[in-house]
Amino acid sequence: MSSKKTSALVIAKTDYLRLMQLIEKNGTDAADALDLEISRAKIVDDTKLPADVVAMNTKVTFSDLDSAEEKTIQLVYPQDADVTQLKISVLSPVGSALIGLKIGGTIEWPIPSGKVRRLKVIAVEQQPE
Repeated sequence: MSSKKTSALVIAKTDYLRLMQLIEKNGTDAADALDLEISRAKIVDDTKLPADVVAMNTKVTFSDLDSAEEKTIQLVYPQDADVTQLKISVLSPVGSALIGLKIGGTIEWPIPSGKVRRLKVIAVEQQPE
């Protein structure tokens, strides 16, 4: 389940290396989808990652362009995921779709019913690791 991005992707080197380890250990379709998404990203030194980019452990607010509904989640590794706290795994469809997008970036996110949701990143809050 891959998403279509209309914006360039940027990923910090440390996140990229950790995500590649996660993908190698996890032989699922979700890991393959994440691999496909980050293979198109520009990898930058951690200190050069812009503050407006969705990275691991950031809180991201996005808007559903069709319903105008806004949601804020924290993008986390699978072991830290907790839907009740809105901590969403990078291996989830929306998690792999959001990683690397900047504020203003948009994605088309396929949902299981076969429809597509269009999402736009409207805020990013970096969280210390």
